[in-house]
Amino acid sequence: MKANRQVENAQPSATVSHSMVRVVAPGSDVFRRAAGRWRGRRVCYERKVVAKSAPRPGSASDLIDARIRELDDWRGETLARIRSLVKEADPDVVEEWKWRGIPVWSHDGIVCTGETYKNVVKMTFAKGASLDDPAGLFNSSLEGNTRRAIDVHEGDRIDEDALKALVRAAVELNTSRRR
Repeated sequence: MKANRQVENAQPSATVSHSMVRVVAPGSDVFRRAAGRWRGRRVCYERKVVAKSAPRPGSASDLIDARIRELDDWRGETLARIRSLVKEADPDVVEEWKWRGIPVWSHDGIVCTGETYKNVVKMTFAKGASLDDPAGLFNSSLEGNTRRAIDVHEGDRIDEDALKALVRAAVELNTSRRR
């Protein structure tokens, strides 16, 4: 049997995968995930945590900054512009980092999210179906009863005034329901 190896720097991060990695001798002080019998011997498996990216300490704003830097193409620029427009529309908005790395802007509830995909930056409004959209910005998730989204593709121009009005309407909806 191989000697026990410690898992160095195995702190959870934004992206983590788990794998069963090694058979160890009975009586060792290794974290035991499962135990069983194999040819008369006690067999234990260690659960190894493998970080796919370095831990990202800091506030949600720091994590969003890191995501924008990480996306060093049009998607990063678009996410940065969306972020600034949301903050301009509501200076009291709170930035959050949820669901394994999604930027979220909240004010008495979720206002919208900023998701990045290979071909699109998606801005999803949590209560978008309840919002008036006179400029017709919503172009995705139109079939649902709650959410609505805006897909921004490479080269698309954002109607900044209409987007800020939509964010203000979402904040107003959130604050009116809290009273």
